[in-house]
Amino acid sequence: MAKIKLEYIWLDGYFPTQNMRSKTKVEEHEDFQGTVEELGMWSFDGSSTKQASGGSSDCLLKPVAIYPDPARINGYLVMTEVLNADGTPHVSNGRATIEDEDNDFWFGFEQEYFIMDSKTQLPLGFPIGGYPAPQGMYYCSVGGKNTHGRLLVEKHADLCIDAGLNFEGINQEVASGQWEFQLFAKGAKKAGDEIWIARYLLDRLTEQYGYYIDYHPKPLGKDMDWNGSGMHANFSNTTLRTCGSQETYEKICEAFRPVVKEH
Repeated sequence: MAKIKLEYIWLDGYFPTQNMRSKTKVEEHEDFQGTVEELGMWSFDGSSTKQASGGSSDCLLKPVAIYPDPARINGYLVMTEVLNADGTPHVSNGRATIEDEDNDFWFGFEQEYFIMDSKTQLPLGFPIGGYPAPQGMYYCSVGGKNTHGRLLVEKHADLCIDAGLNFEGINQEVASGQWEFQLFAKGAKKAGDEIWIARYLLDRLTEQYGYYIDYHPKPLGKDMDWNGSGMHANFSNTTLRTCGSQETYEKICEAFRPVVKEH
């Protein structure tokens, strides 16, 4: 019998921006194969995550995806959905609203972010009480004058690849301390699971460096002339990949117009 560490990861109930939460479950297995089917449900105190009241705080964690945890011995990363105590999907559980998986839907994510120094609360490369050189020299830069945070970024790439994620690239972005990584996946649920696991590995890694990650669109203030962050979501299906027709593209884009505000 071998003991394994299962890191159950979920999204909390904060709105409009959910946070990742996780806790470790240690189990003994004789011949663990690393599949979701081998995992059991777990629970947590939802009153501490804005997902339940104090008088009835039990919420359930349903495993939906599992990946090797390259930073731990006998460790696994378990993506979960949050359920109410009666087993129904929690209102914060957006994954449960996705229809049956369709691998004809391809997603390519380009996740931008700032690496922030925990002590100064500023992006890497920003001096206290001042500003670095203007934007322009940081994008895809090389060398210590303009490049800040590469050790962390390279380590994150290795962790994602070792975890089995379809990790496709990294580059420094146009502002000091700003980076991007890219992921590709087929199917909406798989794509969502992988981007959250990649973010989890990045956030957890910063604990070793005295940093934290800021995904905010404008972390330096909307009135400042510094680049913001976002996540380009490239999407296609067979029609979009093969039609070669501007008319077809425009027709599909127009079909989204009535739900733009909803999303």
